[in-house]
Amino acid sequence: MSKKKRLHIEFLKTMTQLATASFGLIAALAWNETIQTFINHFIKAGSGFYSKLIYAVIVTLLAVLVTYLLGKSTYEAKEEVKK
Repeated sequence: MSKKKRLHIEFLKTMTQLATASFGLIAALAWNETIQTFINHFIKAGSGFYSKLIYAVIVTLLAVLVTYLLGKSTYEAKEEVKK
């Protein structure tokens, strides 16, 4: 493979990673605001600590769940390729 072709492929890989990261950040910010609005709707005003604590717990649980499911899917896909 020529040096020019390898450079083109690396450029495309990098641009894909940047685009994916950008959309991930946008999605995270959207979920951040949605979860905060949801919590503030059910927690009375003035209980900032409790709403932040609940928010942190929810976000942590979501992060663990999503990470677990993605890891499981990746493992299963790798096992399928081995067959």
